[in-house]
Formats: sequence, structure tokens, C-alpha cells
Amino acid sequence: MIQTPYLLFLGDAPDQLAAKVAQGIRDWRPENAVGQFRMDGCKADLGLTDMSLTEAREAGARTLVIGVANRGGFISPEWKKVLVMALEEGFDLASGLHNLLRDEPDLAAVAEVTGRSLHDVRLPEVDYPIANGRKRSGKRMLAVGTDCSCGKMYTALATDQAMREKGMKSTFRATGQTGILITGDGVPLDAVVADFMAGSIESVTPDNDDDHWDIIEGQGSLYHVSYSGVTMALVHGGQPDALVICHEPTRTHMRGLPHFDLPTIEQVRDTALTLARVANPDCQVVGISINTQHMAEDEALSYMAGVEERLGLPTIDPFRQGAGRLADALGAIT
Repeated sequence: MIQTPYLLFLGDAPDQLAAKVAQGIRDWRPENAVGQFRMDGCKADLGLTDMSLTEAREAGARTLVIGVANRGGFISPEWKKVLVMALEEGFDLASGLHNLLRDEPDLAAVAEVTGRSLHDVRLPEVDYPIANGRKRSGKRMLAVGTDCSCGKMYTALATDQAMREKGMKSTFRATGQTGILITGDGVPLDAVVADFMAGSIESVTPDNDDDHWDIIEGQGSLYHVSYSGVTMALVHGGQPDALVICHEPTRTHMRGLPHFDLPTIEQVRDTALTLARVANPDCQVVGISINTQHMAEDEALSYMAGVEERLGLPTIDPFRQGAGRLADALGAIT
């Protein structure tokens, strides 16, 4: 078990989105976020107290969580001095990066000497089967996006929360590092061997009560050439009954790919639905989730109203407004 609470390490994150792991913990498990540690040049800020390692330990923090998700998922050499000092100060380390803590000889050596633990949450701990496509009982919703890091996890968490508040049966199914750090369980999908990715999603969304919903955290985008593979595994392995399309309207190109334009919501809707109906012919799109964090209130409301009128689907920002309308749309599916 990863000891809480956390000191969230932002390192030298180049922008706010690069600290999405820490931001997710800050927003969804604020009781676990004691403070933040930022290095020189860091351009992210969670609005938490900046703390030294000593101050964080005195405030009760037990684990330093690497809250940065850089392209390629590697442990930056510039971070090493802080990570070593954290172990010597009495912190455990937790990371969801592809580059595992335990594979870093210097960190592993210091952890052994100090008796501290290294937690790599992006490491599959189960031998997953190959997907078989068998129809499973219960219902499933999947968040799919026009891009990476556009609000799929927040949409799923907010929908699960809204459904529980309405007395509906719901379980959030984490499929990435941040979701696993928030909930303590899930499958690190992008670290699973390709042949077993869809099977891992079948395993994490098993047979359930007919009125129970698994709310599946989305990953990547069908239109993102770097990460479309994980999205396909979710679409087919998840066998969703419902899709929610997620979009961030202020972007000018795909995340990390300035030479690729963003697809439209309609393009993602049509492509995702066609592919989802391979595994579940009854799948339907039930709503649109708009990430309006970079928009003023009036601008956001106007934009969402326009999308809803154009597409005829409930259109909301679930973090700003709550996901009650998405929960109602799922509840209407029989």
C-alpha cells in the first residue's frame, strides 16, 4: 500500500498540463495532498503550499509522488537529486512513469539503505488474458476524446460521483497512472503488452448486476497517431454500452503533435461509435463533455449551448457543472 498523505512533486514541468497526475490527485483526493515541491523553472502550480522536503515531512507527508507526465514517461536526470534526498529524508517514492523507479540503480540503492519503498504504479501485476469479446452482464460507459489529456478521466470520475449521489450502482475503473493513484486500483493500460490490452479491460470490467455501471477512464484518442492503440483496446475490450465524447475547444493542434489538426467532435463520435459497435452493436453516444478550464463562464456556457443544439446531446463541463445530466442519460438506458 502507498502511504498517504502525499507531497506532490512537480519537478520542472513545462506547463500546467504536464502536471496532470498531480492535478488529478489535488482535485479528487485533496485530503491526500499536503503540498507541492517545484524545482527552478517549473511552470505548473496546483495552488498548494510550496514545501521543502523537511517541511512536508513535518506536515505529515509520507510519500513523494512524481506528479509529472512527460512525453515518453521517463525519470528526468534533473530530478534525481531531489528523489534521493526524499528517500534520505524518510519519504517513500511513487511514480506512474514508464521509466520505473526500481530500475534506477541509484534510487534502488538508497531505498535499500534507508528502508524506504519504491512504488511503480505503471507496472502490470496481473497476467491478463487475450480478449474474447464475450458479452458480459452489467453496463459500461467509456469516455473517448478528440485528443489526449482533454478531460476523459475527470469526466469518468465526475460521472461515477454523480451516479453514486443519485443512488445508482457505479464503479470507476482506472486505466492509467493518475486514476490508479487516486483510487488505489486499476490497470496501467499503456504498460500492458499489446496483445493483452483489450483482455485487461475485459478483466477490469467483469460481469456484474444488470443495473450496475462500470465507468471506464479513457486514454489517448483514436485520432492521435502516438496513442490510438490504447484507445482501441478500451473501445473493444470495454465493450461499452455508452460513449461520452470529450473535447477541449481552445487547442489548435493535437497534444504534442503540432503538425496534426484536432478532429471535430462529430468525427470522433462517428468513428468511435462505428468501432464500438464491433464489440457491442447496441452502443450509443449519450453526451458530450467539454473541458472549459481555459474559457470564461459566459464563453463556456455559450460554447456548450451551441454544441448541444448542433448535436442534440447533453453537453456539459462535468468538473465545473457536475455530471448529473450524464448520469441521467445513462440511467435512461435499459
